Amino acid sequence: MSAVGEERLRLLVVDDQELLRRGLRMLLESTGDAEVVGEARDGHEALGLLETLDVDAIITDAVMPGMGGAELIAACSERFPGVPVVVVTTFDTTDVVASVLDAGAAGLLLKDTSPEKIVDAVRSALAGGVTVDPRVAKTALRTRNRPADPLSALTKSEREVAMCIADGLTNADIAERLHLAPGTVKNYVSTVMRKLETPDRTALALKLDRMRTKRFQL
Repeated sequence: MSAVGEERLRLLVVDDQELLRRGLRMLLESTGDAEVVGEARDGHEALGLLETLDVDAIITDAVMPGMGGAELIAACSERFPGVPVVVVTTFDTTDVVASVLDAGAAGLLLKDTSPEKIVDAVRSALAGGVTVDPRVAKTALRTRNRPADPLSALTKSEREVAMCIADGLTNADIAERLHLAPGTVKNYVSTVMRKLETPDRTALALKLDRMRTKRFQL
């Protein structure tokens, strides 16, 4: 139960399987420390709900059709930086662990974790901490010892634009290929330049080309 003076956490649960979403809602709310104020099937739906819901934190699966956990985390860090994302998943492979931690997950737990420990992880995240399940800690350590992928900070849409820039396309070409408004493309290009720390488009294109040469997957 909540300590005296502690308010119940307002949570958004994201999982593509409705049965798992509902089950997690029941478990979290059974602690008396949390209220699930919204449910989403993927990252895109979650971002839409965040525009209107008052949420303390997000509980999400790592792997989902559409926008998955890592992409949701990256998008939230840009659009909703005050809302931490805790990943609760059955996937504990190196690639999955690396993708969510590199994106900035505030926690990584397995789905058989008790609801009390999930709530504790959320409270820790709100205080600036990061909780990693001991059973995936070794995998997490391996991901920290490998060179970081600079592209992990990009959302799916930003990666698509980056790929077009690497191919030498103009903004007009990118808008036509990706069916985007020219202004949207311009904003994406600026964001990618900032995230990859390049001063101009030419430097960005060169950097992306070097990444591709090193077999980074765009």
